[in-house]
Amino acid sequence: MAGEYMTAAQAAEKWNISQRRVQVLCAEGRLLGVFKLGEVWAIPQNTEKPADGRNRKKCYEKM
Repeated sequence: MAGEYMTAAQAAEKWNISQRRVQVLCAEGRLLGVFKLGEVWAIPQNTEKPADGRNRKKCYEKM
């Protein structure tokens, strides 16, 4: 991959999230311009980290 693309591992380090989370974002289609080369995701270098759309419960809501 030329300098135009990064791997899921490189994106994970850049965005400070896990490699597995990046792979899930790719598989869900939440990142534009990604494609798979065999087992490796190719992510454009200029791709921004998407907002975290997962729901999280706060521990104080249970009280």
